Amino acid sequence: MMETPRSMLHAEEIASASAKIRAIVMGTSDIAKDLGALHTRERIPFLTSLCISIMAARAADVAIIDGVHLDLTDDDGFNYSCRQGRELGFDGNTLIHPKTIEIANKIFSPSNEEIAWSKKIIQAHKKASARGEGVVVVDGKLIESLHVEGARRTLLLDEAIRQLH
Repeated sequence: MMETPRSMLHAEEIASASAKIRAIVMGTSDIAKDLGALHTRERIPFLTSLCISIMAARAADVAIIDGVHLDLTDDDGFNYSCRQGRELGFDGNTLIHPKTIEIANKIFSPSNEEIAWSKKIIQAHKKASARGEGVVVVDGKLIESLHVEGARRTLLLDEAIRQLH
């Protein structure tokens, strides 16, 4: 759990300390306390900590889970926090009440459109590679191997979620 300024300063070392580490979790309440920061809707006081931890998780190839949203009466704020977390690169969100499960699952699960797009660009890139081309344009967008890696990750996530249900 990443929850102190010291952990942020050693995030990569922590995330890659052992092969047994498969995920790191943000402790935003403790970070707020230690920084003397406020919990705000935009989470500006935490952005540096969040981004450092995301980079450390990706460098160590482990999952990263965003911190809790403390106000259970603020559904809009929770929705915003989840969307922001997904945009930043989090794999999911820590939940403290069952009423938040549906929103988090909806936001962090790949949509049908994302799944279809992922399949489309993987197939198009595969065909381009067979022709000896490293890039391909799909629906006006340049697709390289880095996009295919992201698409494969999307499909793996979708498969993992389906196995849970």
